[in-house]
Amino acid sequence: MKPPSTTKGKVIIAGAGPGDPDLLTIKAMRFIQQADVLITDRLVSEVIIDRYKRKDALVLHVGKQCRRGASTPQDVINELMVEYASQDKLVVRLKGGDVSIFSNILDELQYLSLHGIEFEIIPGITAALGAAAYAGIPLTARGHSTAVRFLTFYKQELIDDKLWDELSRTDDTLVFYMSSDTTDALVAELTLRRTPKDRGIVVLEQATTPFQRVYHCNLFDYPALMGGKKFRSPTLLIIGKVASLAGHFQWQPNCEKTEDYFNPVPGITKAEARA
Repeated sequence: MKPPSTTKGKVIIAGAGPGDPDLLTIKAMRFIQQADVLITDRLVSEVIIDRYKRKDALVLHVGKQCRRGASTPQDVINELMVEYASQDKLVVRLKGGDVSIFSNILDELQYLSLHGIEFEIIPGITAALGAAAYAGIPLTARGHSTAVRFLTFYKQELIDDKLWDELSRTDDTLVFYMSSDTTDALVAELTLRRTPKDRGIVVLEQATTPFQRVYHCNLFDYPALMGGKKFRSPTLLIIGKVASLAGHFQWQPNCEKTEDYFNPVPGITKAEARA
């Protein structure tokens, strides 16, 4: 049980959606308009910040980029939320996609609770749903799949042999987050097991943004067609029978440009954030 709040400050943890700023919820928009401080991840469209923030609001760009460039440590993010909320400020912590899917929200909730800071959680459209919609892929299409699994494979130890065997046989749609650097290994694990020959793979770069690109093929053809390819962040993978629908109903065309939609994280320290 968290201790009673001793301040008037509050932290709003809100999902900003997968990229397209028009996918922001109305509730999140209203809090952004009121916020004294915005603490925003890299995978949040700058359009959202520019369009809705108050002119006098403090904007702190934080977030993580795995092995690509600077990142802001989680303990710094935690302390910034508490510090500004303790000053009786309204703090909006913006996360890309939905706040509860592959984010560090548990760390943040625990830290806020420990310090008696009032908070509220606002869900957002997660990347899997946004990417699938913009690529025209129904994740549970009748006759193709009756379930969806959200997974990640950014390091080998996350999935053991027993689970690989099960994943190779399932009829569920598999959606992999944060796995672009390990896609070749992921495909190898599945194709070396009992994966049916009709399984496909869809790779979605920067989904729902103006720079969206969709690649698709049969899972067993992936090594020859796309093996070794480096995809732009963020990238999402959809694997299963529904992948065969890729290209049939895609209403947003692939962008011809190869640019990054999201800016890199500057990587701030606590001292820089207070400056």
